Amino acid sequence: MIVAIGCDHGGFPLKQAVTDKIKALGFEVLDFGTDSAESVDYPDYAVQVSKAVLSGKAERGILICGSGVGVCITANKFKGIYASVAHDVYTAAQGVTHDNMNILCLGGRVISPSQAVKLTEAFLTATAKGQEDRHLRRINKVLEVERKNFK
Repeated sequence: MIVAIGCDHGGFPLKQAVTDKIKALGFEVLDFGTDSAESVDYPDYAVQVSKAVLSGKAERGILICGSGVGVCITANKFKGIYASVAHDVYTAAQGVTHDNMNILCLGGRVISPSQAVKLTEAFLTATAKGQEDRHLRRINKVLEVERKNFK
C-alpha cells in the first residue's frame, strides 16, 4: 500500500514517528511535507494528500495539523475523500471498517508520538472489505448525500 502523508508546522513533530510506522508496516510513503517547524498553511498539504488519494497514487492518506480539524475540513471538500480526526484506536480503525475513511487526520498538539503510531497502525491495518449490510446501507446513504451536494 502507498500512503500519502502531509502536515503543517503544528503536525510536524508527529510526522517522523508516523512515517517510520508506515514503513515498519511494510508500506510505501508518499511524503508531501512540510519538512520543518516553520509556519505554513495546512490547506496546501491537505489538498496534495487528497489529490494523491483521489488519483490513485496513494491508497490512503494521513494528515497532521495542530488539532487535526483544519486538515480534516479541507480534505473533506473533495468528492470521494472521507477524512476524519481520530485520537483513539477504536475510531481510527472503525472509520475504515464502518465508514470507508480513506484519510486519517491527527492533531500534533493533541496526541503524543506514541499514540500517533498506534492510530496509524489501526488505520492502515483496518479493512472495509466484508462490511455488514447495515454499514453498506449507511455508506450508500452517505454517497447519495455526496451525489446531491457535490456538483
